[in-house]
Amino acid sequence: MVYLKNSNFNDFISHRTLLYGETDTKKTFYTAKFIQFLIETKNVNPKQISILDFAPKLKVIKNLKIGGKIEEFNKISLTCNNITFEGEIIPPRVNAQNKAELYENACKNFQKTEKVLKTFNKNPTSILIINDISIYLHIGSLKSLLESINKSDTFFGNTYYGTSIKSDYSTLFNLREKRLVEYLIKKIEFSYFMS
Repeated sequence: MVYLKNSNFNDFISHRTLLYGETDTKKTFYTAKFIQFLIETKNVNPKQISILDFAPKLKVIKNLKIGGKIEEFNKISLTCNNITFEGEIIPPRVNAQNKAELYENACKNFQKTEKVLKTFNKNPTSILIINDISIYLHIGSLKSLLESINKSDTFFGNTYYGTSIKSDYSTLFNLREKRLVEYLIKKIEFSYFMS
């Protein structure tokens, strides 16, 4: 994180970068800062920046800050190529009372995020930004995600990787998420743990 604070973000252009860590570790904040840098400092055409925002709206649940859309941190992102879906992302664990609801929530999120990835794949841009990748990985395919990432010249994304969001019935769900994020970390060129 110290590196990101001191960086002017130049090092991330034409590379693939992933921020990962617990809730409330400024992953989305730095993602929004990178977008601002591209537009205001590098004069990148905002329409060359595709944003796939998989995060639920920012909520505070049991003293935990969960979610947070890029636009909540910087409105300049609204000028970009935002590929959106109808409805909202459901925080799958915190909005479920049992295992069935957990997977129902994750499936609804998958339908939205998969549609957005397919839209990007049909008309990719040189820069791809993805906020809250773990929401897609709950049900989605790592192979499909990496195919989308590889269609861009510059990728900058973030994902939850922690233990603060859990429930009694989400053990297997959490293990899958952890395993896939760890695999993604190995596949992405620059990966930074946020603490």
